[in-house]
Amino acid sequence: MTLTRRSFQAALCGLPFSGLLKADEYEAFRAMPWNGRARVARVYLAGAPHWPKPTLDVEAEHKEVEARLAEAARKNAHLVELSGGELLRSAEEVKTWLARQQDLDGILLLPLTQPTPGFQQLIQAAPVPVLVFSRPYATHSWASVAGLRKAGRRVDVIATSSYGDLDPWFRIFRTVHHLRKSRVLVGTENPPSRAKAAEEYQGAFGTEFRFVPGAEIQKAFAAADAGEARKLAAEFTRNALRVVEPKPIEIENGLRMHLALKAMMLREKANAFTIDCFGTLAANTLPGYPCICWSKLNDAGLYGVCEADLHSTMTQMLVTSYAGVPGFVSDPVFDLSRNEVIHAHCVSATKLKGPDGPASPYIIRDHLETHEGAVLQVLMPCDETITVARFAGPKKMLVSTAVVTGYGDSDRGCRSQIRTRVKDAEKWLENYQAGLHRVIFYGDHTRTLERMGRLLGFETVIEA
Repeated sequence: MTLTRRSFQAALCGLPFSGLLKADEYEAFRAMPWNGRARVARVYLAGAPHWPKPTLDVEAEHKEVEARLAEAARKNAHLVELSGGELLRSAEEVKTWLARQQDLDGILLLPLTQPTPGFQQLIQAAPVPVLVFSRPYATHSWASVAGLRKAGRRVDVIATSSYGDLDPWFRIFRTVHHLRKSRVLVGTENPPSRAKAAEEYQGAFGTEFRFVPGAEIQKAFAAADAGEARKLAAEFTRNALRVVEPKPIEIENGLRMHLALKAMMLREKANAFTIDCFGTLAANTLPGYPCICWSKLNDAGLYGVCEADLHSTMTQMLVTSYAGVPGFVSDPVFDLSRNEVIHAHCVSATKLKGPDGPASPYIIRDHLETHEGAVLQVLMPCDETITVARFAGPKKMLVSTAVVTGYGDSDRGCRSQIRTRVKDAEKWLENYQAGLHRVIFYGDHTRTLERMGRLLGFETVIEA
C-alpha cells in the first residue's frame, strides 16, 4: 500500500500499540521505490476517419480528450504519473514510439478513430500492461481486445464516456508499480525449495526476492536493543485485554525480534519479510518468535507473512497495495454441517480495515502448536464480508467471498480464529487446490481481482 503521513500517524498513534514506525523509519520506508507512483505512458491512435464520422477533426478531438484526461490525472496524481500524449497515425510510428519508452508500469491507449492503425501492433509488442480507454463512437478496435488477451497479451479495455471510470485502473497501475519495485526477504536454510516460485513471480511481476539464512537473523537479533524491546513489550502488554500463557521474557523476545527484522528490512530496502518458521528455521529455534513482528508490520502497511509462503506473500502484496487492508494468512477448517469455514492462524494484524481504521482488541497468547513464544489472539470484526484469495502461481488466482459470523476461541487449531458462512462449503471442499493457506481481506475485492487478472495476465478462478 502507499504509505502516507495520515496512515502513518494513524498507525503510530492508534491502539493497540504505538511505535509501529519511528519518524525516521517512516521517512526511509516512504522513500523506497515500491512506495512511488506508477509511470504510465498515454498514447493516441488515429487514421483517416470513416468512424465516428468522416469529417472528424482529429487534432481537435485529441486536444479535447487530453484536457479531460488531465483532470483525471490530477485527481490521481498521488497514484500515477502520466507521460506521453503523442498522436500516432501509423504502425511504423507506433514501433518508433515503443522503442523510446523506458521504465514504464503501463500504457494507456486511447483510440480516436476507425481505422486505428498500429492498434494490434502496439498491444502485441508492449512490454507492460496496456489499458484501452475506448470512448463511445471512437473506434471498433475494442472488439479485438478479448482475443488478444486470450492469446497471452496483458491488456484490458474500458468502454465508457466517464473519465472517472479510470480511477480504479490508475490504482491498479499503482499496484503494478508496487509489485515491480517490491523486495521480499525470505528466511530459510533451504533456498532451492522456494527458488522456482521466486523466479516465476519475479518474471511475472518484477518482484525481487532475497534468501536470508538463520545466522543473519540471529545476528540482527543480537544487535537489537534489549532495553527498547523491554519498553515496547510493556506497552504491548498494557494495551492487551490480558496475557494468558507467555512469560514476560517471551513477549520481550518477540518485540526484540520485531526490532531486528525491521532493521533488516530497512537495510535491505525491503517491504516484506517471511520466514520458514515451521521448516528449516523453526520458530522455537529462533531467539524470538516473529509473530508479533508480522502483526506490527501488517498494521503499518508493510508485509509480515507466515512460513516463507511466497504464494500468500504475493497475494497479500497484490491486494493490500490496491485496497489498503492487510491480509490474514489462514488455515481453513471446514464444517459442512453448518456450511461454514473457520479461518485460523497465530498471526493477525489488528488494523484489519487498514492503518486508518480502528484496531481490534487482542489477547497475548503462546503459539498454540508449540506452546511457546508470544502471539496475538485478535478478536476480529464480525458481520462483515471478506475476500479469501491465494495465488496458485503467477498465472492463477483463487478467489471466494464469505461473511464473518463470529470469532472462535477453540483450544484447537490456531489462536486467531473467525467463523465464516460461505456460499457452498461442499463445492469448495470438493475442488480445493493449491495448498492449505488462504489469505483473508476485509471487503469484497472480487471485481478488483478480476480486473487485475485481465491486465496483469493471470486467471481468476472463483472457488466457491
